[in-house]
Amino acid sequence: MSTPVHLTPTRRPAAVLASARQRREGSGTGSTYRNPAEHALLGIQAGAGNRAATAAVQRARAGAQAGGQGSAPQNSTAPAGAQKKNYRDRIAGLLDRFKKNLDPIDTFIKGVQTPANAGFTQQAAAAANEGLKHSAAASGTSAASGNLLTEATGTVVSGMDAYKNMKDARKHETGAGHHTAGKKAKVKGTDAVVGAVGSGAYSAAIAKEVTKIQKAADAAVASEASGIASASVAALKSVRSVFRVGGAARKYRKVKELGDPHLVHAESLARLNESREHANWAAAEAFVALDAYWKQDGEGRLELIGEAVDAAWEAMGEARDAAETLQRAERDVEKLNTVQGYAKKKQLTKIGKETVGGALGESTKAAAGVVTAVAAGTAGLASNPVGWGLAGAGAGLVLGVTLYKALRAATKRYEEVRRPEVWAPQGETPAEAASRSESLKHALKFWKKVSKGERQAMAREIYALAAGPHIPGSGGTTQEMRQSGMALLIALKAGPADHKLDEDAWVASLDDPAKTEAWIKEIAEQLASG
Repeated sequence: MSTPVHLTPTRRPAAVLASARQRREGSGTGSTYRNPAEHALLGIQAGAGNRAATAAVQRARAGAQAGGQGSAPQNSTAPAGAQKKNYRDRIAGLLDRFKKNLDPIDTFIKGVQTPANAGFTQQAAAAANEGLKHSAAASGTSAASGNLLTEATGTVVSGMDAYKNMKDARKHETGAGHHTAGKKAKVKGTDAVVGAVGSGAYSAAIAKEVTKIQKAADAAVASEASGIASASVAALKSVRSVFRVGGAARKYRKVKELGDPHLVHAESLARLNESREHANWAAAEAFVALDAYWKQDGEGRLELIGEAVDAAWEAMGEARDAAETLQRAERDVEKLNTVQGYAKKKQLTKIGKETVGGALGESTKAAAGVVTAVAAGTAGLASNPVGWGLAGAGAGLVLGVTLYKALRAATKRYEEVRRPEVWAPQGETPAEAASRSESLKHALKFWKKVSKGERQAMAREIYALAAGPHIPGSGGTTQEMRQSGMALLIALKAGPADHKLDEDAWVASLDDPAKTEAWIKEIAEQLASG
């Protein structure tokens, strides 16, 4: 257990009651298939062939037309730079939508069709079945083409996002907006590099399968090159996942070091409770004095009674303020305990996903690529069942994580519209709940992100705990609780050094209502990343 990071001197207990009121106020190929294996291969091709890709293109085109019909006419008098930026944003949006429509097809190809192709290739080589070998190569060409299309589109989108966020980071220079944009620029830039390398690997895979179809003499060389390329990309992704696991583990450890809020704030809660008891005693004594004055006689009786009434009224107000301060602190301790638990859970989840799908899944795929390259170099030409087994195992791990993430995202989208009141911001009237069928339709819109979910709600809670007294709803936060909120921000990599600010400027930004939205966005991003 550790105490919170104290950015400012601890406030004396005597100051609790003196400012209580002020705080309270700020409240097909054409081949002929002769055996069951070839028929199964045909089914795979049908599942991820031209019809699926055509459907994706049609969905993206329909979305573009809908966006164009619903948008306002362009202002011909707008500056050329603004129009260029608007066109760039629209193109980036359309490409992103197109890429997300391709993702389900890409997931099927990587998790099902590609490992199955490796199995059919191994079976064809073992049985010397030229027909099956030709069909597997045709299916492999289709699969690699689909992967290449998705990867290339994703590379372009990531590159455009990286450029946009780099400009945003330079625009903000410092603060939460700068850090959020700068981190996104690095992530998207890395995504673009990995995507470019991956596109080259898929191009090599296409060349490998084409040489098999044409029965070219250099098929073994192409297969070896493709195996090396795929192994390199998988190894790169695996290493990246290892770094992500390390980042999430460090963030988890820092949040855990903050300690149990109930224990960390036990002393401050005890002081507030003592202040409440003293205020109650003072109020009781004031009423005893008032009662005594009522029983007295004499000329100054009414004046004494008036003073006693004022004293009793003031003592009651102080007792009420002390009780409200204690209740607010107790609620804040529970909120801090909840958000710290959520932050640790998010990091553990990220560690699990990156370990299984990235470090293990991609490293297994890298091993499969190495086996393929070695087999090709020794004239085995992918006839080794080890490569098939490794490819299937790696694809299974990656597919499992992808399906888990897709299911979680669909559940969150469903809850977002089905029960909008659960995570609605405090003081905001929640939207009308959608019907079950409408919620299901919204859940299936995999290209949409959750805008009002648990992570966003937790980000608002953390900001409310760390924000200054000028932020609505944070005026009654005690100094000890505010320091714990700031310590949590530092543990989440949203501290002064991360924002390129000194401590005073960082604290001032937390007390600036104009930066509230940027802060909540920043905290939500840090909760999701390692």
